[in-house]
Amino acid sequence: MSRPESRTAPEARTAPKARTADRVRPRAAPRSVVRRLTRALPVTPSLVLLLLFLAGPIVYCAYIAFTDLQLTGQAQESFVGFDNFRTAFEDKAFLNAVWLTLVFTVLSSLVGQNTLGLALASLMQRASKPVRTLVGGIVITAWVLPEVVAGFLLYAFFRREGTLNAILDWLHLPSQNWLFTLPILAVSFANVWRGTAFSMLVYSAALNEIPKEITEAAQVDGAGGWRRLWHVTLPMIRRSIGTNLMLNTLQTLSVFGLIWVMTRGGPGDKSQTLPLFMYEQAFQNSMIGYGTAVALLLLLIGSLFSVVYLRLLRTEV
Repeated sequence: MSRPESRTAPEARTAPKARTADRVRPRAAPRSVVRRLTRALPVTPSLVLLLLFLAGPIVYCAYIAFTDLQLTGQAQESFVGFDNFRTAFEDKAFLNAVWLTLVFTVLSSLVGQNTLGLALASLMQRASKPVRTLVGGIVITAWVLPEVVAGFLLYAFFRREGTLNAILDWLHLPSQNWLFTLPILAVSFANVWRGTAFSMLVYSAALNEIPKEITEAAQVDGAGGWRRLWHVTLPMIRRSIGTNLMLNTLQTLSVFGLIWVMTRGGPGDKSQTLPLFMYEQAFQNSMIGYGTAVALLLLLIGSLFSVVYLRLLRTEV
């Protein structure tokens, strides 16, 4: 008779504890919910503002893209489904704008600003303080100039009677009307001139974070400048490169004022990128629905670039 009592005794001892735990759990849940709500209160105003001024217009633009809304000559818009997007992909002018946008982005952002910014950051690390101050001041001044002012400066530089042709004539080299013969290259160079400062600042901060012991050890082992750059420097600033490329690409995709001031998308449509094509369709041709559909496609292109860069940023160095 004693054995059954010994077996049931531990169960009798643990039963009150289990019952007590069951009673405590429902009380802990409301406290955790209140704690989470309390932590979310500081970010609630910013979340409301984002929903109101960012998500709201995006949703409204997405609705307009599926309608035939026009600025003039229309009493009420009607829902047309995917007709605007179908028209865009059948429009040769739209496909030309997509191609020029990709060329402009690759030349001025992925190649120009990124490469020149890294080169300037590397050179300024080895330069003296007066040289760093002078070069940094010149580059940053070009960056902080308003886009319209920068556009007029580069227009004066590339025009037929501009500074570039004056230099070429002085060197007895052939000159040409750069804004007419090579407009997409001219506006790409202008965007590089204006936006390289951001890449230079990003890479300067990244290079300063590399321990000197690592580069000195690579130099002692006999690695030259290019090998140190390829095998030491670039892998260690890989995340900074991905962040810089993503921000520069998104900014370049939306460049409007610089190209509009220099060429207005011309001559013809040789420098008409997607932002200019969208503006022409929406406000000059009064087709708001079609222009908004083009804007959504531009947003999609930027999202694709962002996804690629974010996947690169997740990769561990």
